[in-house]
Amino acid sequence: MTIVSAQRRGSLLGVVDRFWRKSDYRMTVINNDIDVPAIYASTSDGFQVALIVADKGQVHFDVDSPCVRHSEVARSASPATASLDPDAEFIPRPNIHSDFWSASGS
Repeated sequence: MTIVSAQRRGSLLGVVDRFWRKSDYRMTVINNDIDVPAIYASTSDGFQVALIVADKGQVHFDVDSPCVRHSEVARSASPATASLDPDAEFIPRPNIHSDFWSASGS
């Protein structure tokens, strides 16, 4: 995951905000909190989307779908293949440097 420095988080949210507005998403909440900035929007077909910057610049993109009919889902036929590094924290941290998004200057 890309490291998004504190100085670049507002820019990231701004880029996403402009794209969502061009896509006719309706902004429902804009949280300008210094530590956990976020934007929330809804689409014309009932989806709710959010971009949240959490601890240490961990960026989350969440989507909630509109109501759908319940359907049965079969259990997985094979076990999960991804494993968590035993030395890693439970929440993965950004670890990829970007000359722009990770920059500490303005």
